[in-house]
Amino acid sequence: MILKPFRPLAYAARVPLAIFLVAMLAGCFGGSNKPQPAELQPLAALVSARQSWSSRIGQVNFPLDVNVSGNSVAVASGDGTVALLDAQTGRDLWRLDLKTPIAAGVGGDGKVLAVVTKANEVVAMQDGRELWRQKLKAQAFTAPFVAGARVFVLAADRSVNAFDGQTGRKLWTQQRPSEPLVLRQSGVMLAVGDTLVVGLAGRLAGLNPSNGSIQWEAPIASPRGINDVERLVDLVGRVSRVGNNVCVRAFQASVGCVDAARGSLLWSKPAQGVQGISGDDRLLFGTEADGTVVAWRRSDGERAWSSDKLRYRSLSAPLVAGQSVVIGDATGFVHLLSREDGSLLNRLSTDGSAIAAAPVLAGNTLVALTHNGGVYGFKPE
Repeated sequence: MILKPFRPLAYAARVPLAIFLVAMLAGCFGGSNKPQPAELQPLAALVSARQSWSSRIGQVNFPLDVNVSGNSVAVASGDGTVALLDAQTGRDLWRLDLKTPIAAGVGGDGKVLAVVTKANEVVAMQDGRELWRQKLKAQAFTAPFVAGARVFVLAADRSVNAFDGQTGRKLWTQQRPSEPLVLRQSGVMLAVGDTLVVGLAGRLAGLNPSNGSIQWEAPIASPRGINDVERLVDLVGRVSRVGNNVCVRAFQASVGCVDAARGSLLWSKPAQGVQGISGDDRLLFGTEADGTVVAWRRSDGERAWSSDKLRYRSLSAPLVAGQSVVIGDATGFVHLLSREDGSLLNRLSTDGSAIAAAPVLAGNTLVALTHNGGVYGFKPE
């Protein structure tokens, strides 16, 4: 695990213990005893798909969320380029160079897109032009959440900030006590009805989006261990939501589901993954740190199946698409597994660099993005 000192500008003088950022455990199995990735066996495609287009955005070296709105996808590169692409053709709808490195993004509501820069600025864009920039007091690694004409930002000091979507005027800030360690990885923010649901350490919290007041909290995981590293708990994206039922992963600790209407924990089960989860009304899907793909029953968290066919291949968070569970790996392959039993259905190739963000579905196009900046659209045959 890599520890990197980090002192938010407004907090270094007030917090007795400096805040640290913990890098995602991509190197959990590093060193001379690193297990070898599972060898990919010849595969007869049981689900047909073809690459229909490709584009480029630039190297992705930050926790990227690909934002989907209708038939368009928003992507970004670490050097500051943001692009909105037509998911049917891959062509640019617009492209903007922010001229500053990006730390988190992309959030959007179909009109306004937003990112956070490494200079701790929230930047909002619309129709290929910059609307506004606002300074944060701490870095952020979670894509801004844009909804209700507002832009919400979860920062590394556990603060939640709300801005007017058109003007950038700050509306409110909710500040929680900050733990000594936070993950350098995308966290959790989504809307459930009229509630803003946010991951704060190992808890899901329901906030009033108008003023930031906390309406409820539900624990997914609790700190454990004897030092700050062992006691680190954080919720990671992506998230599976069906109605008021919201299911999330706590980094290397557990998977759990919450009733977001009542703010009550439904269940929580031990799990060792580092990426978010996906699901439907019956099953949840996730990848464990060793590359085991697991399906849990949404109703009670019991395991439905697991597959070790992709072990140690540094897997992305999954996507449910049709009858498939779609997962990217560190060598640029996109794997399609059966939702029913985890059997391999197809394997799609990109440019050979790691899949840098969880795959997304825009209309009938599966979109995958690589560390080297390749953007690929696949369609069923």
